[in-house]
Amino acid sequence: MILNLRDKIGQLCIFGWQGETEEHSRTFCDHAQVLVHSLKVGGVIVMGRNVGTGERLRHTLRDFQLVAKATGMPPLFVCVDQEGGRVTRLKPPYWQSHPSARTLGSTGLAQNVRNEMKSIGKELKDVGINWNFAPVLDVDSNPNNPVIADRSYSSNPNETASFGSAAIDGLQIDNGIMACGKHFPGHGDTNIDSHLALPVISHSLQHLHEVELVPFVAAISNHVAGIMTTHIMFPELDNEFPATLSVGILTDLLRVQLKYAGLIVTDCLEMRALSERWGSAESAVLSILAGSDIVLCCHTLETQQNIVEALIHAVSTGRINERRIDESVNRILLVKQQWLQPLAVAG
Repeated sequence: MILNLRDKIGQLCIFGWQGETEEHSRTFCDHAQVLVHSLKVGGVIVMGRNVGTGERLRHTLRDFQLVAKATGMPPLFVCVDQEGGRVTRLKPPYWQSHPSARTLGSTGLAQNVRNEMKSIGKELKDVGINWNFAPVLDVDSNPNNPVIADRSYSSNPNETASFGSAAIDGLQIDNGIMACGKHFPGHGDTNIDSHLALPVISHSLQHLHEVELVPFVAAISNHVAGIMTTHIMFPELDNEFPATLSVGILTDLLRVQLKYAGLIVTDCLEMRALSERWGSAESAVLSILAGSDIVLCCHTLETQQNIVEALIHAVSTGRINERRIDESVNRILLVKQQWLQPLAVAG
């Protein structure tokens, strides 16, 4: 049961874990135990380093859920980036090889996308993963894009919207796995990787509504469970903060104008686009103030601890009103009640 501020803050966090060795990272290791026992996280993300055999991964994720239950906390979000193509954590020989979004999009058939994501969803469900950070809804409009490219279904926004909605159906309708459209409001037209630096997209509002936002509007209409933010500046929407930290983009645009009622989750706060300018902990505070429900930090325990303490301090000093925290916690708990109970412990 969530009784205090630290428990509430924990629900707003999805963190990754790693051990001292490759084998250790595939277990419920010391880092993993801190996440559940001390930081009371609301979810964890499975990275490539955490994946061995299907049996090992299933056992480790079962340990996470059992310990969370034993501490009286709600079931954990167990997340992964399993897009198909080059962004794939569960790989052969224990799992199937899945084609990239571009390859699927080139077939011109939304049913092919749905079938492939249905297959992915079945594999995730089998090991106890309940939230896939897919599909990519970025429009492939810049041939020099170093990070999106073949992760996008199409250079046509309407095709991207159609294929993205089919992918959501393959996860959510066909498997009961939460989907997450990314990277809002669009990472398609950049020539900079936001893992390394802060990109800027200077399109007009009209262009953004006619291109970048089209797939997200379709995903919202299709009841996508989550939307992930992008660490990119959009001066026409906010000339001070990138999307992940922007009230104008996350609250005014996504919540109010586009009427999105699902979960807003950040991309990883250790990415240099944010960490080198604002720092990961300050970025977490700014993002919650902007309207995010969940902050993502995939790697470093010290950074994760700093994020939790920064959020607690921000509430304790009045910088963040506790009602803002309660709003997200209530949204998270409703989503968990809807989606996670049948998947709380993989058999």
